[in-house]
Amino acid sequence: MMRNYFENDYTSYRFLDGVLHIIYHQGVTVDLEAAVQIVEDRLTLHEGREFPVLCDIRGVKEINKSARAYLAMEGSTLITAVAVIVDPPVSEMLSEFYIRTSNPPIPTKTFDSMEHAIAFLSGFMEQ
Repeated sequence: MMRNYFENDYTSYRFLDGVLHIIYHQGVTVDLEAAVQIVEDRLTLHEGREFPVLCDIRGVKEINKSARAYLAMEGSTLITAVAVIVDPPVSEMLSEFYIRTSNPPIPTKTFDSMEHAIAFLSGFMEQ
């Protein structure tokens, strides 16, 4: 039986309708150590299966370059697509910059609405 909910110092994880929701805590700063922890915890939840991920970064205060690079590459393992929920303009700029500079190897898009994000991810769910 897969765990449906998990939380660490930086994020909470919840499975809803075939999508893994990762919600960053309010005011969190993400450095490389945090990024490694976030990915390790996420991979434990995946149990070797691929999922689309909804990533809510509205609470992120700051994310450094090494954390961005780590999340773009190692952070893509077992993910079919990522929808990033942003709060314009700040987290939107962070996200667009991340997508442009880190060039993640999986489909990654930014949204300011849950509905649009879920609609995008629905095309990447296991049938």
